[in-house]
Amino acid sequence: MILHGGEPLLAGPARLRRVCEELTSAFEGVAELDLRIHTNGLQLSPRYLDLFDEFGVRVGISLDGDRAANDRHRRYADGRSSHPLVLKAVELLRQERYRHLYLGLLCTVDIENDPRAVLDALAELDPPLIDFLLPHATWDDPPPRPGGSPTAYADWLLTVFDHWQERGRPVPVRLFSSVLSTLGGGPSLTESLGLAPTDLVVVETDGQLEQVDSLKSAYEGAAATGFDVFTHAFDEVAAHPGVRARQLGLAGVSETCRQCPVVRSCGGGLYTHRYRSTGPSDAFDNPSVYCADLAALVRGIEARTATALAAPAVTGPVELVAAQQDLTRTLLALLNADIGQRGGEQWEAAWELAAGIEASEEGARGLNEVLAHPYTRTWLLDAMEPVRERSGAVDVVHRMSACLASAVVRAGLDLFVRVPFSGGRIFLPGLGELRMADEGESGAALLIATEDGFLVRREGGDAAERRIVRPDAAGPGWRPLRRIPTPGSAAGFVLDDLDPYRDCFSLPAAGALDERAAAGLAARIGEAWTLIGTKAPGRTEEMAGRLTTLTPLTGLPPAEPAVGRHGYGALGIAPDASSEQLASALLRGFRRAELQALRDVTDLYAADGSWEHRMPWQEETVPFSRLLTDTYERMALGVFDRRYLEGVPQALDALEGAAELTIDGKQLLHRMRKEI
Repeated sequence: MILHGGEPLLAGPARLRRVCEELTSAFEGVAELDLRIHTNGLQLSPRYLDLFDEFGVRVGISLDGDRAANDRHRRYADGRSSHPLVLKAVELLRQERYRHLYLGLLCTVDIENDPRAVLDALAELDPPLIDFLLPHATWDDPPPRPGGSPTAYADWLLTVFDHWQERGRPVPVRLFSSVLSTLGGGPSLTESLGLAPTDLVVVETDGQLEQVDSLKSAYEGAAATGFDVFTHAFDEVAAHPGVRARQLGLAGVSETCRQCPVVRSCGGGLYTHRYRSTGPSDAFDNPSVYCADLAALVRGIEARTATALAAPAVTGPVELVAAQQDLTRTLLALLNADIGQRGGEQWEAAWELAAGIEASEEGARGLNEVLAHPYTRTWLLDAMEPVRERSGAVDVVHRMSACLASAVVRAGLDLFVRVPFSGGRIFLPGLGELRMADEGESGAALLIATEDGFLVRREGGDAAERRIVRPDAAGPGWRPLRRIPTPGSAAGFVLDDLDPYRDCFSLPAAGALDERAAAGLAARIGEAWTLIGTKAPGRTEEMAGRLTTLTPLTGLPPAEPAVGRHGYGALGIAPDASSEQLASALLRGFRRAELQALRDVTDLYAADGSWEHRMPWQEETVPFSRLLTDTYERMALGVFDRRYLEGVPQALDALEGAAELTIDGKQLLHRMRKEI
């Protein structure tokens, strides 16, 4: 609830107290009341501020900059400056006892003022927020443009932006924050920009319910709804055609705006500023009278910040792998926070052991390898829900302990790890499966690394029952994951047909392969890799070390890959595919997995599905995400058949002109153009 005007302090302290009491009472037990007042500050005094402190009313002040800027439009009728009194009001708000009520400063742009001096004057007052507003204007009554520049307001604001950057962004500026947010794929932060629906209704002093009051600058009665507080509900105002028109997002802007690449950021501008009395039947179905300014402002901010704002994950494979690792570690930390005391002593012991493992360089490397295993992410995502539902903590402890045991084995650490098990088996992520007891039995095993592999024995069992296991060789009770060497990659591929968390694709995971089937599939994967390396060695270099895990699926077409709900580096493949089909699946699947990994850590596009795009290689229109994915994959498949590259340049042009692209999406597109 914003007490607005005119000048609301003219109501006086007594009446404002009644307003605050009435609103506070009405909302008590119904909703949390966020009460604010917007004032020019001339009458602000401790008497008012004590009242506002009592009711939690936060105060915004209108101030257009330094004295010269303020006095251009805000003098008394007798010519005296109002600037000293506004500064006095702000100084009151900055006092320790009132500082929590200080909402910020609102500045109306006047391009006759010095933009740098305006920012300096406002920032000197240490506001929590500065809000710059374009002066109300329409096509019938356009804004003044001394010199006739179509982008005079953008030029003024960009000068402010540059100075704001030079000063180290000393205070948040809502206008700039909104543009930066939408450029990165986030929401708009102000009514005057972006496609977010407006949620404002004005209650006039006589009880009339009106649309946003800026509409009054369009024409007489433009804000009227015909409703009042005595006989109508707010729901009726929400259903009013004028209000609904500003809640339609992209559908609520003109056709010209819908086709403009910056519409996600500018949103067609403030609804009021679109008014033109002549033209379409809907007088607001126009671009903003500030259209050229808004486009120049968005593009200017993007040009100034794109390099700094781009996620490193988009520009380099090493950074993408690091970002994925950070994401997995964040999920693990969240799981630890969620599990709390429900994990009991076993979880606490496992968490302490993890810290001990990571304390050494070898241990940290081993733990990183386990966390990089794609199905570790699957486990973490699956674990979050049952833990939050206050169940499933036991299963979480089992997998966590197995992960730590795998890290110890990889690092060769002289540390005992206790691993609980059920079903008679333990799966060590990325290594293989241990049979500890008969099917259905539960218990725990103790593992420790040795020079040749690791020692394992059942807890409470006879010491003579212990056995040494070599991770890469089958033995009694031990089934290792098959490793497929690939030239140019020290790690090669893991053929994972055992991990219980591998079943995370759209099609079911195949059962464990017998030795003959596994050997045949491994041989064909090796041939596929050689085939890719012969035709395009750059592709194998791209995939080496990043595509790590292949899982056989049932029902998958031979040349098709599958990307599931897991971390970076795994693909589902058809176990009966030929080497040529596998080569195609690896190329296509790696590109698909890379896009998914990028989307995990940054926004490449926003508002997907709001526009339809035609793909050059077929008549079907598709959302932006589909056009991007198909183009990205076809560029890789062009290795085997250059016909896949037909239409790709046109697709890149379509992608580049799309409104959905974010700063990171444009970085990716730049990379794609270099590649093609």
